Order: sequence, then structure tokens, then C-alpha cells
Amino acid sequence: MSPRRLYTWISLALAAAVLAACASGPVRRVSEPAARIQQLTVQADGSWDVELRLQNFSSIPMRFDSIELQLTVDGQDAGTMRASPDLVIGGESADVTGIAFAPSGAAKLAVADALASRRTVGYTLEGSITATPDQGRQRRFEPDLRRSALSPAPGLPGVLR
Repeated sequence: MSPRRLYTWISLALAAAVLAACASGPVRRVSEPAARIQQLTVQADGSWDVELRLQNFSSIPMRFDSIELQLTVDGQDAGTMRASPDLVIGGESADVTGIAFAPSGAAKLAVADALASRRTVGYTLEGSITATPDQGRQRRFEPDLRRSALSPAPGLPGVLR
């Protein structure tokens, strides 16, 4: 076989390999989502408006169907946040959903103390998030215990971020 002919066969084989690699399409990876509090606003009646940031770590869009998260603030059980956001979040993206929440008395006091003394307050979220991956079946995720903290927002009374 001549070198020119060998070169042609090698070039055709490489072109076929490149085309085959492109035909597989994007990877459809479904990963456990995460949730954290982006903002907590204390209302005049003592209830809280919680802006919950939902993070989709999957490579495909997911519809977030329901949330059930146990909230603990400064070591005090605040109660369970429940919501049905019906929110579609694109792959490797995040969005925020609002939840009206009536916390326990002990949690109200912990947050009021943190706001009055202008100090950071720790919190944990534990529970489940139900989501449906694009072109998939609904799944229930139970993220690991998430610990974080909120600080008073400068110039915004009653707001922690």
C-alpha cells in the first residue's frame, strides 16, 4: 500500500472516530440538589418570609416539586418549612423561592436576639427535596445536613442574609 493511500485511510478513520464521538450527545447527569437560606425577613406579626435558594447541580433542568426542610436556628428547633414551588431550574443553575413560615417561639427569640445585637446566627436545614429531572421520573432527594449562618443586612431592619 502506498503512503498516500495509507494516509487517506488513516484520515478517514480519524474522521469517523470524531463523528462517532459527537453523536453521543451531552451527558445527562442527575445530582443531588441543595438548599440554603438566602434571606430571612421577620414580619411585624413575628412570622418569617424565607427566601430559599435551590441549587440544581445536575447537567439537565429539573422541576422542583416539593420541599420539606426542618429548620434549626441557633440550636433551637424552628419547625418544618413546606412548599410546593413547581419551579424549573436549568442545569447547573440556581433560583430562589419564597416561603411564608411561622417559627417556634424559641427560634423567634434567637433571631430577635441576633438582630438586636447585630450578630451572626447559625442555622441547619435537614429534610427532603422532591424534584423531577427533565424527561425523567420524580425523585426524592435527602441532602446531607446543611449548616450555614445568617448575618443582619446593613440598613434593612429585620433582615438576615
